[in-house]
Amino acid sequence: MLRRFLQPVWVLLAIIFLIEAWLWDHCEPIVARVVALIPLARFKQWLSERVDALSPAMTLIVFAVPIIPLFPLKLVGLWLLAHEYWTSAVFTILFAKMVGVGVTAFVFDVTRDKLLEMHWFEQLYELVLRLRAKATELVEPIKGRIRELVKGNGEGWSARTLRLIQRFRKSVHEAR
Repeated sequence: MLRRFLQPVWVLLAIIFLIEAWLWDHCEPIVARVVALIPLARFKQWLSERVDALSPAMTLIVFAVPIIPLFPLKLVGLWLLAHEYWTSAVFTILFAKMVGVGVTAFVFDVTRDKLLEMHWFEQLYELVLRLRAKATELVEPIKGRIRELVKGNGEGWSARTLRLIQRFRKSVHEAR
Protein backbone atom coordinates (compact mmCIF):
# COMPACT_ATOMS: atom_id res chain seq x y z
CA MET A 1 0.00 0.00 0.00
CA LEU A 2 2.85 2.40 0.84
CA ARG A 3 4.44 1.60 -2.51
CA ARG A 4 1.24 2.68 -4.26
CA PHE A 5 1.37 6.05 -2.52
CA LEU A 6 5.08 6.52 -3.20
CA GLN A 7 4.80 5.79 -6.93
CA PRO A 8 3.72 9.37 -7.85
CA VAL A 9 6.55 10.75 -5.71
CA TRP A 10 9.10 8.60 -7.55
CA VAL A 11 7.63 9.63 -10.90
CA LEU A 12 7.80 13.31 -9.90
CA LEU A 13 11.42 12.92 -8.78
CA ALA A 14 12.23 11.12 -12.02
CA ILE A 15 10.63 13.93 -14.04
CA ILE A 16 12.61 16.58 -12.11
CA PHE A 17 15.79 14.57 -12.61
CA LEU A 18 15.11 14.25 -16.34
CA ILE A 19 14.40 17.98 -16.63
CA GLU A 20 17.78 18.64 -15.03
CA ALA A 21 19.40 16.16 -17.41
CA TRP A 22 17.60 17.76 -20.36
CA LEU A 23 18.81 21.20 -19.28
CA TRP A 24 22.33 19.83 -18.95
CA ASP A 25 22.22 18.25 -22.41
CA HIS A 26 20.79 21.36 -24.04
CA CYS A 27 22.90 23.93 -22.18
CA GLU A 28 26.18 22.26 -23.06
CA PRO A 29 25.86 23.02 -26.82
CA ILE A 30 24.65 26.55 -26.05
CA VAL A 31 27.66 27.09 -23.80
CA ALA A 32 29.87 25.72 -26.59
CA ARG A 33 28.37 28.31 -28.97
CA VAL A 34 28.91 31.09 -26.43
CA VAL A 35 32.51 29.93 -26.00
CA ALA A 36 32.92 30.12 -29.77
CA LEU A 37 31.45 33.66 -29.92
CA ILE A 38 33.42 35.23 -27.12
CA PRO A 39 37.03 34.58 -26.27
CA LEU A 40 36.22 31.81 -23.83
CA ALA A 41 38.04 29.26 -25.97
CA ARG A 42 41.34 30.71 -24.79
CA PHE A 43 40.01 30.73 -21.24
CA LYS A 44 38.94 27.10 -21.59
CA GLN A 45 42.41 26.20 -22.89
CA TRP A 46 44.02 28.14 -20.04
CA LEU A 47 41.73 26.51 -17.47
CA SER A 48 42.38 23.07 -18.96
CA GLU A 49 46.14 23.58 -18.65
CA ARG A 50 45.77 24.67 -15.02
CA VAL A 51 43.46 21.75 -14.20
CA ASP A 52 46.00 19.31 -15.66
CA ALA A 53 48.51 20.59 -13.12
CA LEU A 54 46.12 20.16 -10.17
CA SER A 55 45.41 17.14 -8.04
CA PRO A 56 41.95 15.57 -8.40
CA ALA A 57 40.89 16.98 -5.00
CA MET A 58 41.85 20.53 -6.03
CA THR A 59 40.03 19.98 -9.32
CA LEU A 60 36.89 19.26 -7.28
CA ILE A 61 37.22 22.75 -5.77
CA VAL A 62 37.58 24.24 -9.26
CA PHE A 63 34.39 22.39 -10.21
CA ALA A 64 32.44 23.57 -7.15
CA VAL A 65 33.52 27.22 -6.90
CA PRO A 66 31.68 28.69 -9.95
CA ILE A 67 28.33 27.73 -8.44
CA ILE A 68 28.89 29.84 -5.30
CA PRO A 69 28.39 33.31 -6.93
CA LEU A 70 25.00 32.21 -8.26
CA PHE A 71 23.64 31.47 -4.79
CA PRO A 72 22.94 35.16 -3.97
CA LEU A 73 21.06 35.47 -7.27
CA LYS A 74 18.81 32.61 -6.24
CA LEU A 75 18.27 34.30 -2.87
CA VAL A 76 17.23 37.47 -4.73
CA GLY A 77 14.75 35.33 -6.67
CA LEU A 78 13.34 33.96 -3.41
CA TRP A 79 13.11 37.49 -1.95
CA LEU A 80 11.20 38.61 -5.06
CA LEU A 81 8.93 35.60 -4.68
CA ALA A 82 8.31 36.39 -1.01
CA HIS A 83 7.38 39.98 -1.90
CA GLU A 84 5.01 38.84 -4.67
CA TYR A 85 7.04 40.03 -7.65
CA TRP A 86 6.05 36.83 -9.43
CA THR A 87 7.32 37.52 -12.95
CA SER A 88 10.63 38.97 -11.80
CA ALA A 89 11.08 36.10 -9.36
CA VAL A 90 10.43 33.43 -11.98
CA PHE A 91 12.76 35.07 -14.50
CA THR A 92 15.50 35.57 -11.89
CA ILE A 93 15.30 31.98 -10.66
CA LEU A 94 15.18 30.59 -14.22
CA PHE A 95 18.09 32.81 -15.25
CA ALA A 96 20.14 31.63 -12.25
CA LYS A 97 19.23 28.02 -13.03
CA MET A 98 20.18 28.29 -16.70
CA VAL A 99 23.44 30.10 -15.99
CA GLY A 100 24.25 27.61 -13.24
CA VAL A 101 23.67 24.62 -15.48
CA GLY A 102 25.60 26.27 -18.31
CA VAL A 103 28.61 27.17 -16.15
CA THR A 104 28.57 23.75 -14.51
CA ALA A 105 28.48 22.06 -17.92
CA PHE A 106 31.39 24.22 -19.11
CA VAL A 107 33.53 23.58 -16.02
CA PHE A 108 32.60 19.88 -15.89
CA ASP A 109 33.69 19.50 -19.52
CA VAL A 110 37.11 20.86 -18.54
CA THR A 111 37.45 18.95 -15.24
CA ARG A 112 35.72 15.63 -16.04
CA ASP A 113 38.84 13.55 -16.69
CA LYS A 114 40.57 14.72 -13.51
CA LEU A 115 37.44 14.27 -11.40
CA LEU A 116 36.94 10.74 -12.69
CA GLU A 117 40.38 9.84 -11.33
CA MET A 118 38.81 9.90 -7.86
CA HIS A 119 37.20 6.52 -7.23
CA TRP A 120 34.26 7.88 -5.22
CA PHE A 121 33.52 10.53 -7.86
CA GLU A 122 33.61 7.92 -10.62
CA GLN A 123 31.15 5.78 -8.66
CA LEU A 124 28.92 8.82 -8.08
CA TYR A 125 29.08 9.70 -11.78
CA GLU A 126 28.12 6.16 -12.77
CA LEU A 127 25.29 6.22 -10.21
CA VAL A 128 23.94 9.43 -11.73
CA LEU A 129 24.07 7.86 -15.20
CA ARG A 130 22.21 4.77 -13.91
CA LEU A 131 19.63 6.98 -12.14
CA ARG A 132 19.12 8.89 -15.37
CA ALA A 133 18.53 5.65 -17.27
CA LYS A 134 16.13 4.44 -14.55
CA ALA A 135 14.28 7.78 -14.56
CA THR A 136 13.92 7.59 -18.33
CA GLU A 137 12.62 4.03 -18.02
CA LEU A 138 10.12 5.14 -15.36
CA VAL A 139 8.86 8.20 -17.24
CA GLU A 140 8.82 6.78 -20.79
CA PRO A 141 5.50 4.87 -20.43
CA ILE A 142 3.86 8.00 -19.00
CA LYS A 143 5.20 10.08 -21.89
CA GLY A 144 3.78 7.50 -24.29
CA ARG A 145 0.36 7.70 -22.66
CA ILE A 146 0.46 11.50 -22.79
CA ARG A 147 1.38 11.39 -26.49
CA GLU A 148 -1.53 9.06 -27.18
CA LEU A 149 -3.82 11.34 -25.20
CA VAL A 150 -2.69 14.42 -27.11
CA LYS A 151 -3.09 12.64 -30.45
CA GLY A 152 -6.65 11.77 -29.50
CA ASN A 153 -6.23 8.16 -30.55
CA GLY A 154 -7.93 5.48 -28.55
CA GLU A 155 -11.34 4.89 -27.06
CA GLY A 156 -10.91 5.97 -23.44
CA TRP A 157 -12.80 8.85 -21.86
CA SER A 158 -9.75 11.11 -22.18
CA ALA A 159 -9.45 10.49 -25.93
CA ARG A 160 -13.16 11.14 -26.40
CA THR A 161 -12.95 14.30 -24.30
CA LEU A 162 -9.97 15.53 -26.30
CA ARG A 163 -11.79 14.90 -29.60
CA LEU A 164 -14.82 16.77 -28.23
CA ILE A 165 -12.62 19.74 -27.29
CA GLN A 166 -10.98 19.68 -30.73
CA ARG A 167 -14.39 19.69 -32.44
CA PHE A 168 -15.53 22.55 -30.21
CA ARG A 169 -12.41 24.59 -31.00
CA LYS A 170 -12.86 23.92 -34.71
CA SER A 171 -16.49 25.04 -34.62
CA VAL A 172 -15.57 28.22 -32.70
CA HIS A 173 -12.76 28.91 -35.16
CA GLU A 174 -15.10 28.43 -38.14
CA ALA A 175 -17.71 30.72 -36.56
CA ARG A 176 -15.25 33.63 -36.57
